[in-house]
Amino acid sequence: MALPDRRLAPQAFRWFAFAAFLSMILIVLSGAAVRLTGSGLGCPDWPTCFHGRVTGSWSIHPFIEYANRMITVTLVVLTGVTFVASLLRSPRRRDLTMLAGGLILGVIADAVLGGFVVYTKLNPWLVSMHMLLSLTMVVIASVLYHRSKYLYGPGTRNDVRDPHFRAIARLLWVPFVVLLITGTMTTGSGPHAGSSQGQIRAKRLPFAFSSAAWVHSIAAMLFIGLVVGLLFAIWHTGAPKALQLGVRRLVIISLVQAAIGVTQYLTHVPAVLVELHVAGAVSLTIGMTQFTLRQSAHDREPGLVKRDKVTNKGPKSLVLHS
Repeated sequence: MALPDRRLAPQAFRWFAFAAFLSMILIVLSGAAVRLTGSGLGCPDWPTCFHGRVTGSWSIHPFIEYANRMITVTLVVLTGVTFVASLLRSPRRRDLTMLAGGLILGVIADAVLGGFVVYTKLNPWLVSMHMLLSLTMVVIASVLYHRSKYLYGPGTRNDVRDPHFRAIARLLWVPFVVLLITGTMTTGSGPHAGSSQGQIRAKRLPFAFSSAAWVHSIAAMLFIGLVVGLLFAIWHTGAPKALQLGVRRLVIISLVQAAIGVTQYLTHVPAVLVELHVAGAVSLTIGMTQFTLRQSAHDREPGLVKRDKVTNKGPKSLVLHS
């Protein structure tokens, strides 16, 4: 009797990669919700919640913190399943396996770092590192999902769309990382410590919130100026549409994010706007990753072909590109 074929088609693996990608976004947003609702010490112990008990009381803060931990556990399982799926994928690709394995290590590291955050009573430096690590996981998951749709490796098409813009896209990560770091420093010195009344008051970073906000705003203006200038350069040179679309998205997200940041500062940093600002940071991180990946063109995996209109005269044809 023949054994069943346990190989996984590329089309099926793409859905595992997509689920992992969405889960990384969810953990960032849920982690921010924990902080903004003052639930960071809702479960004062780790990995248990309170005095050796797995769960805490059914009051709001322990419930929110415990729910976030359950999301983390779910992510560990999901990333493990995605890694196994990468091994079962046919044909197996080393890049996808490495990225899926990196997600497992990252989620575990994020969970352990979260434990240190709890035991240090929300040390603001560790909280900032927690946020930055989570955004790094978003980058890895975004790359995994993108690569799951396209052919990479020896013998596959890898056409650089424009070497100059590719170099600029890579350098753009420097001011972007500075923007993220100054953003976490601003939050770390702001009013949302992650604790609530009746708990130990969490420490804040040792500098004024207004000063941190101004530094962050300067970093934001620099980044926006760079992407707007890049937008004009790409449009003026007639670069491929993939680059035009990528930089246009960066400009739109950056301007919306800046508007949210200014509004939250002028309205004394309400929690709802801070959560939206975190969501904007996630969107901008994804946009940066996608813009970098768009610098080279790759054929789609068989079965994942999409139809695009050809800009020149003539009938529609089937085009493979990233």
